Amino acid sequence: MKNEDKIYLLKLARDSIKKKLYGEKIILDEPESEDLKRKSGCFVTLKIAEDLRGCIGYIYGVTELYSAVSTMALEAAFNDPRFYPLTKDEFPLIMIEISVLTPLEKVKNLNEINVGSDGLLIKKGYHSGLLLPQVATEWGYNREQFLKQTCLKAGLYPDCYNDDDTEIYKFQAEIFSEKDFNL
Repeated sequence: MKNEDKIYLLKLARDSIKKKLYGEKIILDEPESEDLKRKSGCFVTLKIAEDLRGCIGYIYGVTELYSAVSTMALEAAFNDPRFYPLTKDEFPLIMIEISVLTPLEKVKNLNEINVGSDGLLIKKGYHSGLLLPQVATEWGYNREQFLKQTCLKAGLYPDCYNDDDTEIYKFQAEIFSEKDFNL
């Protein structure tokens, strides 16, 4: 993805949050870039002083990337169940990070998982949990720890990844943030 497209998405995410905070109408104009109009999974992560403040996304490409980023920015800011809604006082403190996901690949052998470049999705029954690729790096996880933490994120026991009825998927992400562009 071109840098100008990344900057566009980061500014769009911030603008969407700001307009919601101040009660303004959010109007999305279709961008010129075809890359921004493709359907892609994405996550928007908000941090304050390196601490997580919200993170929500689409696993699959359900809508155009620019629209998905705007929607997920609002979800991360106001509807992440782990946090109370973002306040006007916090708004200038947030750092926005966007992860644009590749399609999921089913993992047949755990050795296929490349910690640091792959994210994981684990499904078992009605439970599922996803961790982005950067989570393993940020927490210093090895492959086993990454698998266990993804199981826990799904609300399952840590070793469920070894069960025959557990499905494991990997994906990669193009990750960029406001700090990459001094925004």
